Amino acid sequence: VPRLAGVTRERFLRDIYPQRKPVVLEGMELGTCTSKWTVDYLSQAEGSKEVKIHVSAVPQMDFLSKNFVYRTLPFDVFVRRAAEAKHKEYFLSEDEKYYLRSVGEDPRKHIADIRKQFPVLAEDVQIPEYFEKEQFFSSVFRISSAGLQLWTHYDVMDNFLIQVTGRKRVVLYSPQEAPYLYLSGSKSEVLDVDKPDLEKHPLFVKAKRCECFLEAGDVLFIPALWFHNVISEEFGVAVNVFWKHLPAESYDKTDTYGNKDPLAASRAIQILDRALKALEELPEEYRDFYARRMVLRIQEKAYRSDYG
Repeated sequence: VPRLAGVTRERFLRDIYPQRKPVVLEGMELGTCTSKWTVDYLSQAEGSKEVKIHVSAVPQMDFLSKNFVYRTLPFDVFVRRAAEAKHKEYFLSEDEKYYLRSVGEDPRKHIADIRKQFPVLAEDVQIPEYFEKEQFFSSVFRISSAGLQLWTHYDVMDNFLIQVTGRKRVVLYSPQEAPYLYLSGSKSEVLDVDKPDLEKHPLFVKAKRCECFLEAGDVLFIPALWFHNVISEEFGVAVNVFWKHLPAESYDKTDTYGNKDPLAASRAIQILDRALKALEELPEEYRDFYARRMVLRIQEKAYRSDYG
């Protein structure tokens, strides 16, 4: 993943954004958060309001098998626990990992917006607005224990991952690698991208990966549909900003997380499921023949010619 310093909004929109590839932007003006957000400051700034967090006994969190539990803690207690390796007080085990992904007041209806959920901390952050105000979708506040690994997934909106404190490793896969990622919805079944179980997931060896390390103050541009797998190498705080680059009506109105497929894509998948159900009425050799014809038609009509 290329690293670029001193990128202006004009240069980003003219040279980088149209390429639809990840890039790490260094030295951006992010406000006082990069120096202020120590464990002490964070825990006193927002006090003891309750937050809902993920707690996992293992470092690799799996959204498909749900190998974690949701718990509630006062924010100040949570920050101190997430920053320590061994816990005197714990839910599952003394070396359990914590993860906060901020949500709206009612997560089914409201999007995450750091200005609403963490107003004191929001004052310290200058979010790079390289998009129009009406395109803004959400700003997600994240805190992770050291060693925590998030499942590989894609989002349907472009986003900036702003690493405020701590160090992260991010492994990315382009949308073309989807056939090798063993998808279940927007998430990959391959948990350990470094030591995959190739008996279970033999095609994963074909997936071409990009990788980058984010230091405090780095901003990673993750284009929509790019898969990403994130490891917090240290206790760290980040802010994600998602924005809409398709017309607003393309998105599902009930989507508060930014990960529901665009409406046209959901419709297409439902129609495909109906088509496959119709094929089940045929004997196997016919089913195979017409399924192959359908695949060819999809390739011819909808694949990009420059992807190969």
